[in-house]
Amino acid sequence: MLDIQAIRSHFPILTQTVNGKPLVYFDNAATSQKPQVVIDAISKYYSEINANIHRGVHTLSQLATDAYEVSRHTIQRHINAKHAHEVLFTSGTTHGINLVANGFTQFVKAGDAVMVSAMEHHSNIVPWQMLCERTGASLRVIPMNEKGELVLEEFEKLLDENVKIVSVNHISNALGTINPVKFIIDKAHAVGAAVFIDGAQASPHLSIDVQALDADFYAFSGHKMCGPTGTGILYGKEAWLNKLPPYQGGGEMIKEVTFEKTTYADLPHKFEAGTPHIAGGIVLGTAVDYLNSIGLDNIAAYEHELLEYGTQKLSEIEGIQLVGTAKEKASVLSFNLAGIHPYDVGTIVDKMGIAVRTGHHCAQPVMNAFCIPGTIRASFAFYNTKQEIDALIAAVKKAQMMLG
Repeated sequence: MLDIQAIRSHFPILTQTVNGKPLVYFDNAATSQKPQVVIDAISKYYSEINANIHRGVHTLSQLATDAYEVSRHTIQRHINAKHAHEVLFTSGTTHGINLVANGFTQFVKAGDAVMVSAMEHHSNIVPWQMLCERTGASLRVIPMNEKGELVLEEFEKLLDENVKIVSVNHISNALGTINPVKFIIDKAHAVGAAVFIDGAQASPHLSIDVQALDADFYAFSGHKMCGPTGTGILYGKEAWLNKLPPYQGGGEMIKEVTFEKTTYADLPHKFEAGTPHIAGGIVLGTAVDYLNSIGLDNIAAYEHELLEYGTQKLSEIEGIQLVGTAKEKASVLSFNLAGIHPYDVGTIVDKMGIAVRTGHHCAQPVMNAFCIPGTIRASFAFYNTKQEIDALIAAVKKAQMMLG
């Protein structure tokens, strides 16, 4: 059992009021709040060891370099990567997807296919569309059913030796669906396709073992898992990362430069051009340590309890439409009120001090599939409570009364 009140005390932002009401923060799928240990670590870096990394012999540079690489090893252990050099620091999941999609230009040609699912975030659609435009490849889309679950029979029908890479999210940001990524990976590998997993929504909620999944690539963002914005990780199997060309050119990613020819650095530096977000990379390791101190399994169990409670309470409201009712779900509730635009509900709920997300959640194809303009999305984290859900229910009922 988690001591939720003790955990909440780690997050200074949760003590404030919004519009005269205690803050209820239910926009965790967009970004999580930061514990004091993370905030302190950012300050500590800039106060005590601020220096560029991998380049200096002076003491501060060595301290910063050591801290940065310790963080890389922390994340390697966290996702059970085989090698630390398979862990690349990025600015976030979107960066990781674009890096791989750009690199796959040399592995994809006209007549080939790239596969995504119907429930992807725009950042896991657009880079692959751009790849198809560059190469003449086609984009295949795994359909989903009315519950917001992928139709695996159709996935298997779409899958053949022309598919060069399959890219799907581990958890849908718009629906909360937990996808059967191990099944997808195994089936894709059977026809020789590589697999990219967008783990942006999974990394705050689930224990991730990239070797057990056998994922070729797995990306996630630091800011959704109690870390700083502008940070992320791309895991790639060593063999794939060695085959991919560099995504950017510049300092740090080179071994030798002449005007006649440049040779590239070994992994992971081949993909880490320029001065990185050093503080962010270091503190991402701090955030991972914090989450592990609580336990991802404990977090998942508690958030599932919140999900079940919230689902039950919302379902009792007349005129509620739950969007995304998959059997396997993370702690995301997307819903609408009959006859009322989600934006209007979100505005009134905000006046009650409750932060929810409204709109299409950068997943317009999902909304089109359900024939709706968007949803109201309440996404829970391990520092939220059932009492906060009760406050949300009261606010939604008030919005319904005012707008209905």
